[in-house]
Order: sequence, then structure tokens, then C-alpha cells
Amino acid sequence: MDVQKYLSNFFRGTKNPSLKAMHYFMENLGYPDRNLKILHIAGTNGKGSCAEMLTNILINAGYKVGKFISPHLIRYNERISVNNKVITDQEMEDLINKLIPLIDKYNGENTMKITLFELETTMALLYFYLKKCDFVVLETGLGGLYDCTNIVNSMISIITSIGYDHINILGNTLEDIAKQKAGIIKPNTDTVFLEQGENVNEIIKNTCKEQNTRYHGITENEITNYKFDNDFQNFDFRNFKNIKINLKGKRQIYNAAICLECVNILREKAYNISDIAVKKALRTVVHKGRFEKIYDNPTIIYDGCHNEPAIINFKNNVNMYYKNNKKVYVISILKTKDYNTIIKELVKDTESIFIFTTGNDNNLYVDKSELLNIAKNDSNNNNLYAAELKEAIIDIKEKYKDRIVFIIGSFYIYGDVINYINEV
Repeated sequence: MDVQKYLSNFFRGTKNPSLKAMHYFMENLGYPDRNLKILHIAGTNGKGSCAEMLTNILINAGYKVGKFISPHLIRYNERISVNNKVITDQEMEDLINKLIPLIDKYNGENTMKITLFELETTMALLYFYLKKCDFVVLETGLGGLYDCTNIVNSMISIITSIGYDHINILGNTLEDIAKQKAGIIKPNTDTVFLEQGENVNEIIKNTCKEQNTRYHGITENEITNYKFDNDFQNFDFRNFKNIKINLKGKRQIYNAAICLECVNILREKAYNISDIAVKKALRTVVHKGRFEKIYDNPTIIYDGCHNEPAIINFKNNVNMYYKNNKKVYVISILKTKDYNTIIKELVKDTESIFIFTTGNDNNLYVDKSELLNIAKNDSNNNNLYAAELKEAIIDIKEKYKDRIVFIIGSFYIYGDVINYINEV
């Protein structure tokens, strides 16, 4: 079986809010999800970082950990892993063969067919059950309440942030979006939330009360003794002292604090997670595509930031580490994103060079000329250009060795960017 070809036959978008297909799969598979200890993560930004940190902490503590993330950066298999070893093509084929009779039966009886995300969520849960994982770190795809992953009964629910993204699906206000994210909160469990604004905080707190769930709120001022250099960020948080993390940017400190509070909860439940394991995990954790240096000469930083909160966080990181450097930005943005706001926020920098591309798919990405026109309307910067993605990568390697290059706006061009850099 050509696994990638088979998966390409499934609808990649969202459909009417429903967990009907997921209930069908779990019931017919004997509820593999009920035999898993799941840490379930929702949030506009920060899900992936928390997933990587939590996974690394639990692995270093000696546990077998399943991890389900999206999107992948190079290979589809990256979405499903155990102890950071990705699922093989053969293992995926074996899972699909188990599921094909169920898929065919469901599709024959229902107008709304099985989507790709329903299939891959089912594969992940079944795989983690068969692998006898001690824990599963499960990242939502979109929202929370009706996300496919919300079929599970998690032991800890984690909400990293509430911001504007997917507003056509989740709602036009932060309160509406918060209600969707709060949908992952399960009865009689624990919920960890990074507090941000009174109205949003109250929604999360009230949902916890309704579900008889313990609320663990974290505030930014609980981070103390903070300092950073080009290698690590150092901080204290509650009972954890002198924590080092090698992920870049202040926002990652708050994500780390969320994970540390999860450690405290698990310790209360008698799981053995030492400070040594925690410190080693955060000092060595890797999160590809998030302010990641992917090349040295010139220095090229990749960040998949694709909504306003992520762009603002990205700009803060640039000022932390590269404030005094000359800069070049290569930008590709999906049509589904608020590209007007993203461009407007970026081109406030009038001293840098901006190169706009149409990404790696003319159907999915905003055309480079449209991005260029938006930028020209929002800025008097004379260094605004449009180019094909490959042409832009060739140019930055040849022409801009005296500048820091940032490739931003989407996770889905990561693999192509790496290939183009290596080709030149």
C-alpha cells in the first residue's frame, strides 16, 4: 500500500461540529482511549512547545510516552511518535488495514465521510494503546470542544493561550474562542491554564467549577530570577529553582511553567518525576520550526508564526536576540490566515528587507504580488520584493550574508525550505 496516496483521498478540512465518527471508531475498537493516561493540550499558540517539553520530561523520568501533534514539518509520520521515535510506514499501513473495514462501513452509511484528521487521531490512539504507552501527550488540531481529539477522557487538560485564529470556525471574540478551548476540560480531573484576561479567565474557571475539576492558574509574575543568553533562558517557578531551557523567547518560559505545574500534579498522583529529569528535559528539548536556527552563514531562523499573537511574540524574540542586526524576512502566508493583520504588523519595521512568496502551493497560499501590494500600502519601506520561494532562498544565501534571515508565516513550507537551502 502507498500510505501517502491512501491518506490523500481523505478530506483535509473540517466539517460540521461533531464527534460522531470518533465515537464510532472508539466503540468498534473497544475504546482504546480509555486505557490511556492522557495529557490533552489546547490553545491558540504554544501547544506544540508544551507537547515537546512534557514529552521530554516524561521520557527523562523513565516513562513510555506517545505524542500526537500537527502539523508535521517534513514527513507525515512525525505526527505520531512513541518516545520521540516516529511511526514507521509499515506500522501506519498495518493500522490503516485494521481500520479500512470500519472506514468503508461508516462512509457507506453516512453522508459526511471520514476526514483525514479523524482517521489520523484514531490511528494515533490505537497505536499508543498497542504500544502500551504510560502516558500520551495529545495536541488538539483546532479548537477543543468539537476537535477529534476531544473524544478522550484526559487526566490533565492544558490550555496554553487564547487568541484570534480560525475565527470563522471558533468565533469572533476571545470569549467565544475560550469557550471552545475550554471544551477539553473533563469532569473530576485537573486543568492547567496560563491566565491572560479577566473575561477569558472566568470562562476557564467557571468551566472547571461546572466539571468539578481542579483549576491550576498560572500567572506570568510567578516567573522569577529570569535571565537569558544566546544558549539558555534561566528562571525559577514556584518550587522549581534554576531551570534552564534552550528554547528561545520569553513565551517559552510561560509554556515551561505550564509543564512544570503538570509535573506537580503528576507528583501528587504518585508518579515519580525527579528534578534531575525535569532539568535535563528542558535543557535539551528541541522544537523544530519555532524560532529555530536552520543555517549558519548567513544565519537563517525559521518560525512558523501565522497569527497575530504569534507574530507579536516572534517580534519580541527578534528584539531579544537580534535587535541590533540587519534583517531580511521571507514571508509566506496561507489564504486561511489573517494575512492583512500579519503583514501590517511586520512591515512596521521600515529598515529591513521583505521578500514575499506564494509558498509552495498557489492554491493554498496568498499570491506573492498581493502580499507585496498590502505591504506597500502599509509601509513606506523601499525594500519590499516578491519572488518564488526557491528563488528567495537562493537570493538570501548569496546576497545577505551580513544579515539575519527570518523565514516565517507557515509551518508547511519547512521541508521545501530545508531542501532548497541544501541544494544551493
